[in-house]
Amino acid sequence: MAKAKTVYSCTQCGSQFPKWTGQCQDCGDWNTLEEEAAPQKSSLSSSPKAARFEGFAPKANVQKLQKVSLKGTPRFPSGLIELDRVLGGGLVPGSVILLGGDPGIGKSTLILQSLALLSDTKNTLYVTGEESAEQIALRATRLGVQDCDLSLLADNQLESILEVSLEHKPEVLVIDSIQTLYTETLQSAPGSVAQVRETASRLVRFGKQTQTIVILVGHVTKEGALAGPRVLEHMVDTVLYFEGEQNSTFRLIRAIKNRFGAVNEIGVFAMTDMGLKEVSNPSAMFIKRAQEDATGSVVLVSQEGTRPLLVEVQSLVDQSSLANPRRVTVGLDNQRLAMLLAVVNRHAGFSLYDQDVFVNVIGGVKVHEPAADLAILLSVLSSFKNRRLDSDLAVFGEVGLTGEIRPVQRGLDRIKEVEKLGFRRLIMPKGNQSGVKSSKLEIVSVNTLEEAIRYAFD
Repeated sequence: MAKAKTVYSCTQCGSQFPKWTGQCQDCGDWNTLEEEAAPQKSSLSSSPKAARFEGFAPKANVQKLQKVSLKGTPRFPSGLIELDRVLGGGLVPGSVILLGGDPGIGKSTLILQSLALLSDTKNTLYVTGEESAEQIALRATRLGVQDCDLSLLADNQLESILEVSLEHKPEVLVIDSIQTLYTETLQSAPGSVAQVRETASRLVRFGKQTQTIVILVGHVTKEGALAGPRVLEHMVDTVLYFEGEQNSTFRLIRAIKNRFGAVNEIGVFAMTDMGLKEVSNPSAMFIKRAQEDATGSVVLVSQEGTRPLLVEVQSLVDQSSLANPRRVTVGLDNQRLAMLLAVVNRHAGFSLYDQDVFVNVIGGVKVHEPAADLAILLSVLSSFKNRRLDSDLAVFGEVGLTGEIRPVQRGLDRIKEVEKLGFRRLIMPKGNQSGVKSSKLEIVSVNTLEEAIRYAFD
């Protein structure tokens, strides 16, 4: 009996090699090659109907750039306003969307709620490879959408799914999840690099040729990759991350790639007993304080895409008993905190070399923009000096290495959000002051870190 041939596939980039090596020669990552069965030389599909869509697309014609028609991209709403915000205005026919997140975060709940609303006006098909139709029906009953006109298919064979899709002709096709699918043309197990890459490639081709919206659900691995190989993110049009802390009711959906809209937009949901509820004004929920006189707390005016977001930053500074004091951040960049502590030591005269510093963003929000610098330092100094900052004060601004406060983008949008939520005072960079007028808000524009500290604590 002939021995089955094997290849070694990289779990990061998907490249294949005949022999194992410690480092992938294409992407350079170490210890990412896994053994799997080599693909068989067989027909692309066991179904003649599905095989119609496995060939090459019609030959494209060369066009002059100035003669290309600039028609608006057709869209229709997904049924959830927060999801439409992240998608750039709605769903685009023929687009392929990858929705990723940790197991149990609520991806299937989000998809089911959206499809239940879409099924009233669109032909939808929900393919589940992880759960049975009865389990989906139980979840729909819990969410109160059991009477929707949604079609279900419990299968994980790609050829069968394509054949049913050709007969059903859905406008929106959901695959939950991509790790459970397999194709008969490969011998490897479902979830392997080869299976994920091949099944996703054929689903992308099917969506493009039939103008079907294909939504692929994928788990995030322990390395942080979506559904295994990173090549999957390059194949799709939109990549969405559904994230949040398991012990928090808030869920954030974030776009990190979008060919039909802006990236870094976020949608905010709250997980309840009846499913996900949209949060139209997340700032009001993230800045609820239990103690108005607590030290080490300040309100940061952050920006996520086009949406200004007010979040509370809390710090704790305490005498360290270690040779190397700890610098711990939650929701912030740990390396940037170390840099800011050096800046405040050099340009403001506060030495924290023997102090443990802990900084946390309340609500499980992750903030990585430079505009959080000033809020972080004022929060740290409030805890260090044991002096409370006013509860009606909001802050934003980037701190440079020379101690200057640099302007940030979308300053006017941040100011409007602060006014809307009833704050009385705002510390901001002087570079963002141009053309800003407010009758309800006392705006203090600063050029240096020393000016900001003087105003905040005087």
